[in-house]
Amino acid sequence: MRVPLSWLREYVDLPATATGRDVQEKLIAVGLEVETVERLGEGLKGPLVVGQVLTIEELEGFKKPIRFCTVDVGDANSTGEPQEIVCGARNFSVGDKVVVVLPGAVLPGDFKIAARKTYGKTSHGMICSGDELGMGDDGSHGIIVLPPEYEVGTDAIALLELVDEVLDIAVTPDRGYCLSMRGVARETATAYGLPLRDPALLDVPPPNAGGYPVQVSDPMGCDRFTARTVAGLEPEARTPLWMQRRLQKAGMRPVSLAVDITNYVMLELGQPLHAYDRTNVAGPIGVRRATPGEQLTTLDGTKRVLDAADLVITDNRGPIGLAGVMGGANTEIAAAVADPETGRLRGTTDVVIEAAHFDALSIARTARRHKLSSEAAKRFERGVDPEAASAAAQRAVDLLVLLAGGTAEDGVTEIVTPSGPRTITVSADHPDKVAGVAYGRETVVRRLQQVGCDVYGQDELVVTVPSWRPDLSEPNDLAEEVIRLEGYENLPSTLPRPPAGRGLTERQRLHRRVGRALAGAGYVEALNYPFTGSHVLDQLGIEQDDPRRAAVTLVNPLSDEEPDLRTTLIPGLLNALRRNYGRGSHDLALFETGPVFRATGDEKPATRLVVDRRPTDDEIASLDASLPQQPRRAAVVLAGGREQAGWWAGARPAIWADAVEAGRTVAREAGVELIVRQDQHAPFHPGRCAALLALVDGEEVLVGNAGELHPRVVKTLALPERTCAMEIDLDRLEQAGTGPLRAPKISAFPVATQDVALVVDGSVPAAEVESALRDGAGELLESLRLFDVFTGEQLGEGKKSLAYALRFRADDRTLTAEEASAARDAAVATAVERTGAVLRG
Repeated sequence: MRVPLSWLREYVDLPATATGRDVQEKLIAVGLEVETVERLGEGLKGPLVVGQVLTIEELEGFKKPIRFCTVDVGDANSTGEPQEIVCGARNFSVGDKVVVVLPGAVLPGDFKIAARKTYGKTSHGMICSGDELGMGDDGSHGIIVLPPEYEVGTDAIALLELVDEVLDIAVTPDRGYCLSMRGVARETATAYGLPLRDPALLDVPPPNAGGYPVQVSDPMGCDRFTARTVAGLEPEARTPLWMQRRLQKAGMRPVSLAVDITNYVMLELGQPLHAYDRTNVAGPIGVRRATPGEQLTTLDGTKRVLDAADLVITDNRGPIGLAGVMGGANTEIAAAVADPETGRLRGTTDVVIEAAHFDALSIARTARRHKLSSEAAKRFERGVDPEAASAAAQRAVDLLVLLAGGTAEDGVTEIVTPSGPRTITVSADHPDKVAGVAYGRETVVRRLQQVGCDVYGQDELVVTVPSWRPDLSEPNDLAEEVIRLEGYENLPSTLPRPPAGRGLTERQRLHRRVGRALAGAGYVEALNYPFTGSHVLDQLGIEQDDPRRAAVTLVNPLSDEEPDLRTTLIPGLLNALRRNYGRGSHDLALFETGPVFRATGDEKPATRLVVDRRPTDDEIASLDASLPQQPRRAAVVLAGGREQAGWWAGARPAIWADAVEAGRTVAREAGVELIVRQDQHAPFHPGRCAALLALVDGEEVLVGNAGELHPRVVKTLALPERTCAMEIDLDRLEQAGTGPLRAPKISAFPVATQDVALVVDGSVPAAEVESALRDGAGELLESLRLFDVFTGEQLGEGKKSLAYALRFRADDRTLTAEEASAARDAAVATAVERTGAVLRG
């Protein structure tokens, strides 16, 4: 909503020194979002005057038509002589009154005017268009042609109200009453503590039997319809300059007097109006739902096929308008046209003014169904004051009589569906409880009265909501009104105090620890949409019988290419990795935690829940039964360098072992030591894929996979070479955990380190050797690390050497060399027994 400050001052006696910025601050303080304050005419400097065209000479020999004009500007040029001006516009004639800017003036945009030679003539100024003055187009696409009554030499800056400030307000859906000067003026008056001159306070005649006949067949869709008739309009009557300028400043283009008056009253009072050419309306006006298949050509020239839910305005021939959205072309106000025989202007002389109140939801759906956004629909769908309809109709009638020379007929039609006032019962201290501030009853009552409420009662207040505030429906709405008018900035900053024992669950703590651990390991979190498509699983080489193919398909997906909910986190991370790699980031390590969705086939159809009460336990259970499995997972992807090059060493690329270590990092946060074995699992390289296992109730359970992606997948998805990934199930890790993590015991005694190299068959996994060493070493073993893997001819074909560093430590003493050696020998003996290992050397 664009609000000219000069117009706003008509309803509120603002301080003379108040600027647009001052008003902006006040309105923001009471909760309106004033986005900008536009300073019209900034930098404008005269002389800018009214002139009369005396002569026009057509200049020949140029690519475009050029005219050399003499213009009478009175004494504005200090000589009284006609001003010689070159102009290319052709929408004016000899004798027309125009706007002339003289040398020495400055137009908006720091455009300085001086006499200059052009097209073989010297032009002493300019004849101005609306765009050149910052007014916007008036529909003529050319020079401003003024009405003949303005005197030559009159200051055009004041005449055209070129200097002003316009507040651009972003009106939220719950504040529809601010889509009018009346609504913004009410908020301004409240903010400044000044009285409001309500433009809707008009003397309106009561309804009578002589009004234009109206039949409302759908009182739920239209609960109020006012019709007034004005006859004898003068077709040649033009919209006065002051009204044109107000419409332009508010962002609307002047059209014709009757249409401009309806738009002006809509901007003033917030009540959309429509004017029908009475001679083109056949019989009574009706309001009903459309018949499926009916057609209507709207004012924008589009033929529309109507829906049965559309509310339409009709006459005896059928629809003549989409109620609350746009009128029909067959009853449009006719523009004034000169009769070719007599030369007299002909146009609409009799009009029927409609001021109605329509159901907001119905109008919103019709506007969206027909993709037809209009100023009227924008207001109706946000809520229009039903009590303003008769006043708006009266205001339009008064302006038509005053400006168009019409005669208001005595008949007044007003159809109203009876309804009582809306009341809300609220305790006087309810705003205090919501805000945490002691306002007191007097303040609460005063603030509610300022927004137009009638308030009765002491401790329990009975509040009657004003008709222009449909958004006030419950006690919290009233509390918000008190708080915003008292000032959001005055609310104290207090932290909530949660009751003891209701913090994060152990599961939530685990998920947060996992995220922090991966971030600490150098991974960057990437949040991806949970949508995917079957073609992605094809690119990953996932078989048709794989559980990851059991996807949940959305009924209304955002994209037809991604209609399913994800069953794995890896595709989204690979997309993020490819996108970042394409933008120049070549060393990448990304992670994500979140749910995946697996359909089991046992889901039941979802129950549509009611909205007028809380669902029952059975209804909630039925809804839960319709949901798929949603295990929570963590995943990483890596590409490029894992360690940067420097003076200390060269760069190290990311390999499959880094992905495995990421799995271990996640598992350690759950207090789980992973068992790592070789595996084959799409989309991983068959020789560089690890199965991540954990013990759950004494049994090994697969919790995830890690490794290097298959070269075919890397090529298909255009990923960097040797891209690695890991995905792990957090829910299974939680099951494998031993409860809350406990801090490790720190021994003050020195460590004893023993190295051992074992030769085993190449097919024996290092994890089995490591497990045997751990079991054999006993309680004295503090840690075990594989630091070398060797293969060579001296070991024999199919053999490999695994070298481990074993660290022994006791809690209560310093270990002797004999004790450390005995523990090492026991570990080796167990490894020999289980894996057939041979002690190297």
